[in-house]
Amino acid sequence: MLLAIDVGNTNIVAGIFSEEAPPKTSELIASFRMSTDKTKTSDEIGMMMLQFLSLEGIQKSQINDIIISSVVPPLMHTLGNSCRRYIGKEPYIVGQDVMPAINIKYDNPKEVGADRIVNAVAARAKYGAPLIVVDFGTATTFCAIDKNGDYIGGIISAGIKISMDALFEKAAKLPRIEIVKPSTVIGTNTVSSMQSGAVYGYVGQVEYIVARIKEELNEPDCKVVATGGLASLIAQHTETIDIVDRMLTLDGLNIISTSRSTQTPEFYQNAQKP
Repeated sequence: MLLAIDVGNTNIVAGIFSEEAPPKTSELIASFRMSTDKTKTSDEIGMMMLQFLSLEGIQKSQINDIIISSVVPPLMHTLGNSCRRYIGKEPYIVGQDVMPAINIKYDNPKEVGADRIVNAVAARAKYGAPLIVVDFGTATTFCAIDKNGDYIGGIISAGIKISMDALFEKAAKLPRIEIVKPSTVIGTNTVSSMQSGAVYGYVGQVEYIVARIKEELNEPDCKVVATGGLASLIAQHTETIDIVDRMLTLDGLNIISTSRSTQTPEFYQNAQKP
């Protein structure tokens, strides 16, 4: 079995994939998430991983590989120690130990977050190219993949929760709100007005940015795939998003790990260590 771990700024999401012999595709059989806390020790994280495995009836000896994608470098030493001590496996780190063979046309490819690369690999493998990947995480990111399957670049903007937290912290009279769809676009009180700004404001952002990306790609019909915690909420209110795939990042980690073990050239190449 494969333990795939995606370390984000807000949450750590982990999934267990069944072990299947090629050409069969392994399946996600269990997943869990925990808050990203840089103060947790390797023992605390390790015990939480063992508890999760136990709840799912999985022995740590059944885990053959661990692969990690992270945008939180300070947590990697702790997480690596957790994997080694409590699971007994050395994890593979995307961007350090393994790198999917996708042509990244960023000015500096090393600046592209591992999560964005993994999302691009998964979306390209599952839905083809060209396409646009929108990830509603701590930041909202837009990634453009052209018809050749090359990663062209994208956009990074403040995430929905960050924006609402900033309003609460910087505006004395504005409350902290739950991010849900208001009954009308025109708010009739402070809470509904803020909710309308959160939901419909980001719907407008998605529609405008996606339209401009399609124009620059010269691909008006390319697919738009959304992932992240609030993807479903935003997708309900726009026809711009074609597919919501909440497990896109974990699937990408599974694809990269499988390709590493089978040495499939389409998705994997040895990472060049400094």
